Amino acid sequence: MISGDLFTDFARFLFLGAGIVIMALSIPYLKQEGSYNEEFYSLLIFATMVMSLIAASRDLLLTFIGIEILSIASYIMTALRTRSGHSIEAGLKYFFLGAFSSTFLLYGISLLYGVAGSTRYSAVAEAVSAQGSSPLLLTGLALVGIGLAFKATFVPFHVWSPDVYEGAPIPVTAFLAVSSKAAAVLVLLRIIYECFPAVMEWQNLCWIAAAITMLYGNIAALTQDNIKRMLAYSSIAHAGYILVGIVSGRPAGFRSVLFYLFAYAVMNLGAFAVVQVLAGKGESSLQIRDYAGIGFRSPLLSGTLALFLFSLAGIPFTVGFAGKFFIFAAAIEKQMYFLVVVGLIASAIGIYYYLKVIVSMYMRTSESSDGVHAAVPLVVRIVGHRSCCGDSFLWYTTRLNIKICW
Repeated sequence: MISGDLFTDFARFLFLGAGIVIMALSIPYLKQEGSYNEEFYSLLIFATMVMSLIAASRDLLLTFIGIEILSIASYIMTALRTRSGHSIEAGLKYFFLGAFSSTFLLYGISLLYGVAGSTRYSAVAEAVSAQGSSPLLLTGLALVGIGLAFKATFVPFHVWSPDVYEGAPIPVTAFLAVSSKAAAVLVLLRIIYECFPAVMEWQNLCWIAAAITMLYGNIAALTQDNIKRMLAYSSIAHAGYILVGIVSGRPAGFRSVLFYLFAYAVMNLGAFAVVQVLAGKGESSLQIRDYAGIGFRSPLLSGTLALFLFSLAGIPFTVGFAGKFFIFAAAIEKQMYFLVVVGLIASAIGIYYYLKVIVSMYMRTSESSDGVHAAVPLVVRIVGHRSCCGDSFLWYTTRLNIKICW
């Protein structure tokens, strides 16, 4: 029911690396908030272990059990700020909508079991090759895709993410944006390419979803004043870019998705590390206007955040640009020119709201006399330094890979 291949090794490396960084970020955060240390660490470790199991799963039932255990841990972590009404509300919303999406996933698995007589990926693939694209198989695939699309925040199954990201503690928001999303994407990749290698009907729906997700995520982020909500909509847009790679298929699209997931983890973890420091106790400074003048009061923090925002926007000479380059190159290889044009337009729109934060940091003065003054904890400095080094390292290795491919 499990496998040990290079795909699984990559997933475990990604989950363990992100888990270590998130745990490091949570140390100063939990000390600042002053409670629930043991519960958070236990849940985070447990969720990371389950995600490693999900990535290795070759059975639909085991995959479902793993996703449900991951979801339960995520619900509790989201609502850990018991003194905050926003956190409790976010946990309840996530719980109810997550339970609703699980019904789609489980019912889809039951349909596939009814056709194949087994929940093994290999048995489903044999049934697909024997029966072709039967309505029952396509319905099962569609329902499973809906259940996973909820976790990966593909439009229109994204409605939970802005409120949950805003209400959850910042380390939990980073976990949901990076680890939980990556788990859903990797499971979707394995199911599509191992269970339905010859079924092409899913591509049309994913093609439409990718275009809508890229455009909606970037357009909705334009009007956000809360930086966590802005990053939530940004996360939705990046899910659209990832979906472009999934639609592009093997081998280029498959590789581009894996690279983008790793680059996306580096960019987001670094951005959330800085946001956590600037937020202050009780996350009181999360409005973009609170960042006014930080570029001169805290040049290290503002410069680091600007680097990660430029990378998320896909500005050249950043790892975000390299990730989008590989995604769009894979789409061009499959002659999906319209989807590439939509992606480029969406990326251009996204530059505006990232620059809005940078303009606030360097070109506006704080309305209050003191503004935001943040003491950077040692752990966060280490994480930020490693993330910046990781961004630079990924860019230079990407340049080398481009030269080799050329």
